[in-house]
Amino acid sequence: MADEYGRTRQMWHLLEPLHAVLYYAPEVLAEAGALGYDVSERWPGYFAWRAAPLGAPDAAEVAGAFHSFSPRMVAEHIPAAWDVAAPDRLLEARTRGIGEAYRAVLGSETVSGPALAEAAALARRAAEAADTAGRPLAAANAALPWPEEPHRALWHAATVLREHRGDGHVSALADAGLDPVESLVSFAAIGAAPVEVFSSRGWSDAEWAAARERLAVRGLVGPDGTATEEGRALRARVERRTDELAAAPWRALGESHTDRLAGLLGPLWVEVLASGLLPRENTLGIGKV
Repeated sequence: MADEYGRTRQMWHLLEPLHAVLYYAPEVLAEAGALGYDVSERWPGYFAWRAAPLGAPDAAEVAGAFHSFSPRMVAEHIPAAWDVAAPDRLLEARTRGIGEAYRAVLGSETVSGPALAEAAALARRAAEAADTAGRPLAAANAALPWPEEPHRALWHAATVLREHRGDGHVSALADAGLDPVESLVSFAAIGAAPVEVFSSRGWSDAEWAAARERLAVRGLVGPDGTATEEGRALRARVERRTDELAAAPWRALGESHTDRLAGLLGPLWVEVLASGLLPRENTLGIGKV
């Protein structure tokens, strides 16, 4: 496949917004509210929806799997989330909610059309080819039953693939010697997003400053907090390694089918972004890395 890792990253850029609708769509918020979660902010639902495939994990397990969140922030929501609703109820509500969200964002004609059904089938083939060994979030989602409706199956495939990539990213960060807060500080240092955007992960100013100092000692950031040449090179290696670890599903799907899926996802990606549901700045650096 020509420029294999560039295509791997392109597929992430196309699929990530399709997954992320879950955390912002009013239809999903309504499901969370019906279960009893506080929907005045997105975090109670976020932690519940994303961690539910793991069963009923404790705060330490979720902090480890999610990686970038302060353990204090995780502990504000986990394990309390399981007192509101059991994981199996959450998963049922998640599937209902994303189905209605897709129908609202993409339109009933698109949701029931042949192009989306074809995209769902191709994305499922890629997701089922993902090796989830040592990848807790990908493995947990991959083990769930596949929804029958194509639009819900497309979201499920996007979720397996994005968690597969995310689990690999955590491994790449660890190999680079970056702890959770250092991972964010070093990412902000290359301009992936403003520092204020990363404050959503719950780290204190003191923890952020201490991480920046540790990176400065390693020669990765300068006095103003921006990345040095060495810091940019390290982050480039992390992203390259993440792409390498995420490439296997697309290699298995094959170049022509991956190209076809990219073409089918493009219009859906446009509709999701045009909906205004997703924030313009994000901690993933999509469009900037």
